[in-house]
Amino acid sequence: MKKTPFVRMNRRHFLAGSGAVGLSATGLTLSGMRAASAQASKLEGYKALVCVLLAGGADSFNMLVPSDAAYYDRYASFRSDLALARETLVPLEYDDAGRQFGLHPALGTLGSLFDDGKLAFVSNVGLMVEPTTEAAITSGSLRLPLGLFSHSDQIEQWQTSLPDARVGTGVAGRMADLLAAPSTSSADISMNISLGGANTWQTGQRVVEYAISGDGEGVQPVFGYDETPVIANPVDTMLAQSYASLFRREYAGRLRGAVDAGIAFSAALRSAPTIATEFAGDPFSRSMQMIARTIGARESLGAARQTFFVVYGGWDHHDNLLSSQAQMLPALNAGLSAFELAMEELDLASSVTTFTISDFGRTLTSNGRGSDHGWGGHQIVMGGAVNGGEIFGAYPELIQGEALDVGRGNYAPTLSTDEFYAEIAQWFGVANTDLSTVLPNVGRFYDPTSGVPPIGFLEPG
Repeated sequence: MKKTPFVRMNRRHFLAGSGAVGLSATGLTLSGMRAASAQASKLEGYKALVCVLLAGGADSFNMLVPSDAAYYDRYASFRSDLALARETLVPLEYDDAGRQFGLHPALGTLGSLFDDGKLAFVSNVGLMVEPTTEAAITSGSLRLPLGLFSHSDQIEQWQTSLPDARVGTGVAGRMADLLAAPSTSSADISMNISLGGANTWQTGQRVVEYAISGDGEGVQPVFGYDETPVIANPVDTMLAQSYASLFRREYAGRLRGAVDAGIAFSAALRSAPTIATEFAGDPFSRSMQMIARTIGARESLGAARQTFFVVYGGWDHHDNLLSSQAQMLPALNAGLSAFELAMEELDLASSVTTFTISDFGRTLTSNGRGSDHGWGGHQIVMGGAVNGGEIFGAYPELIQGEALDVGRGNYAPTLSTDEFYAEIAQWFGVANTDLSTVLPNVGRFYDPTSGVPPIGFLEPG
């Protein structure tokens, strides 16, 4: 199976994370820090975002499937050997003027969440430089994302929402620059917590992710450091020295901060309430369980806002699509549904919004073994604040040869990542006046002064 790159540790990210550059190098001005601090002080209550990256380009046309007779026949005609049997679909309590849908048979619990109004789908969303119109597609004048259909480009651009530029900051990073109060201690934990390592989505100009794992207590000791005196005392003495070299001083300071943060994080996790919800033992479910435990420790961590980034990879199914999805989707179903149950247990379901992203959708037509790189796809949004039981956006008509089909059942998106993220950012607490800071291209798709939500899948923040 082809390995898909999904995160990048570039020089800028390394320097920002190690503290080896000053404020002037990051581009964050003192006035910008004051503005961010002022906005952070206005936040009310607790909110968290959980971004699940389905790395590799998930074939979401076999996750959300038309099930009424006429519409299913179009789907089956397109998909041929990739089509799921109609009778195996998990039926959804949804009817849009006779158009009905079902889920992949492995997503039964997510289907129940949909029917209970706790989960929704956003249909045919993807990376867009400008709104897609049939005229622009037909004439060939539509401006396209850089490296369209490329894993490395599209997975990065889903994290930046800037498909016409290559930049080093992501959506959650820019939100954190606005909303996170400046750190006051080396033990402070970033509001952006990653279970997928270094990533662009959570990288800002002054905020980067705090990386943990889904196993054990989440934090691995720094170079074998633990709190027993025989090990801790010599390391503490070494880190407390005053070094003449600027590099050594900076390195010691950053290492001290990492040690302190690890101790603080582990202590917060130990003090958090025990979560009775049972999670499956697969890696994705363990990561979701760790996120739930971390959210449970929010007060000890002093968090008013948090974002979480988790990667579930292996979705590049050029072959063995049906068997691969049958093996992989049960973990997605189990991990997401257990997490939502845990949020209800913590009485935080309306304070936590979980959503999926992926490199791109895939072709509806078969290559004889699987599906190939596409463009628009469907994403899951879940939580108590979600207007669940709905499919937002325009599910393609699945008529071969229609203008939005740019070839082989590869549909140009009709909703942009800017609209998708704008709705999430508004709910999270980003002011409409700051949306263009988080999403520089948002004005091409949505007017923040309009008074209406970009899409409508979230309750107003």
